[in-house]
Amino acid sequence: MKTFIIHFIIAAFVVNWILVQQEWLEFTAAMSILIFLAVFSLLWLSALLYDKRYFIKIPKVVSLLFFFLKELFMANLKIAYDIMTPRYFMNPAIVALPLQASTDFEISLLSNMITLTPGSLGVDISEDRSVLYVHLLYADEGNAEKLKQELKNGFERRILEITR
Repeated sequence: MKTFIIHFIIAAFVVNWILVQQEWLEFTAAMSILIFLAVFSLLWLSALLYDKRYFIKIPKVVSLLFFFLKELFMANLKIAYDIMTPRYFMNPAIVALPLQASTDFEISLLSNMITLTPGSLGVDISEDRSVLYVHLLYADEGNAEKLKQELKNGFERRILEITR
């Protein structure tokens, strides 16, 4: 609760500053970056009052976001290439992905990120929530373990770094 109050006060200060200065302030991308840096600096300075893990997790969230965007882009290219060529390279399969994620939030986020990536779909989760079944369009016969490790070391590892 203490963190929320501090962030609320800082956010209110920044919003009021923008509204008061609006007469002469041209709101551009550069100004947005400056405001972000100012707010981030103020939050960093106020970190002495609360838990410092906040600033360790922000780069990890950004890393997850960029990793997801990279995977999204690469999957779209792979699907587009497969559609444009006369020969299909699809080899669909359902893979059982053992989970380290245990909370509903972690499992939902992992499943949604997998589902939002073209060529993969979170199909089901086991009753004991230890296995996520994933349908993949490009799963070579001997490649299932490699695909599992890519999912675990990609999405799941980054999600667990943020939530734990």
